[in-house]
Amino acid sequence: MSALSDNLVTFAILAYLVAMIGHAVEYALGNVRTRVATAAPTRELVGAGGGVVPTPPAPVPSPPTADRPAGRARLGGLIGVGATAVAAALHLAALVTRGLAADRMPWGNMYEFVLTVTFIGVAAWLVVLWKRPSLRKLGLFLTLVMVLLVATAELVLYVPIVPLVPALNSYWFVIHVSTIVFASGIFLLGVVPAVGFLMRNGYEQGKRSFPYTLAKRLPGAVGLERLTFALHAFAFPIFTFAVIAGAIWAEAAWGRPWGWDPKETWAFISWVVYAGYLHARATPSVKRNVATWIAVLGFLTMLMNLFGVNIFFTGLHSYGGLD
Repeated sequence: MSALSDNLVTFAILAYLVAMIGHAVEYALGNVRTRVATAAPTRELVGAGGGVVPTPPAPVPSPPTADRPAGRARLGGLIGVGATAVAAALHLAALVTRGLAADRMPWGNMYEFVLTVTFIGVAAWLVVLWKRPSLRKLGLFLTLVMVLLVATAELVLYVPIVPLVPALNSYWFVIHVSTIVFASGIFLLGVVPAVGFLMRNGYEQGKRSFPYTLAKRLPGAVGLERLTFALHAFAFPIFTFAVIAGAIWAEAAWGRPWGWDPKETWAFISWVVYAGYLHARATPSVKRNVATWIAVLGFLTMLMNLFGVNIFFTGLHSYGGLD
């Protein structure tokens, strides 16, 4: 089962790569418009002796190849969505087989945690895409994130299956880690339209330098900003519950609910930043791009909590690291 899980992760990475290429084709050709040939109107003289006035010859219809770029763009987008769905299925199968091989939930270390968070992110993306197909061009950026993170997990963070340490052998393991994983996956998805909004908003304001030009084919800034808020507003209460559950578990396991362990500290920092984003978003005097930058900062603190704390700090959560 362990070897099967590893192979499924590899296949999932390849499928995400195919999806990214498909979305890139759509993104590159998406603005090509089909030329439609129209016949020239016939003019007639009005009055005595009227007749038909000769008209210039009708324009030559566009050759059939004129329709191909738009067709290829749509095909690329459909391939991107299909490959993303296949990758998500392989991704899920890798997690299930990893859990069966370990005889536990596959959340015991950084490798498993990153695999689970990225799966939640891509699953949530497929739900969003099903509800709002017009957002499909965001798929290029989402699949890029998936390729980078899942490949990093497989190539850098991979560790063999080992039993849980005694501190994790509790029902609170399922309660706390499942909610923190779910919220982190939604935050991961939420940062994609957040960055897209910042670029698209600048492009709509006339900025034509890098990276704003990358956003000229993205959906409108207003829609991206609303999606960013909806995802963060959905994930934040779950993240809050996860932090509280972690404190309860810490009281049961270590005899104190909070000890300013590095991971606890950074979880608190992330909570404060995301709370600040939601507060700024609800304040009319705060510009939407300023609020969105706070959301991006929140995700950076999540990355610090996931990678930086596990790699560079030692604490009671060190069992979640690379060893």
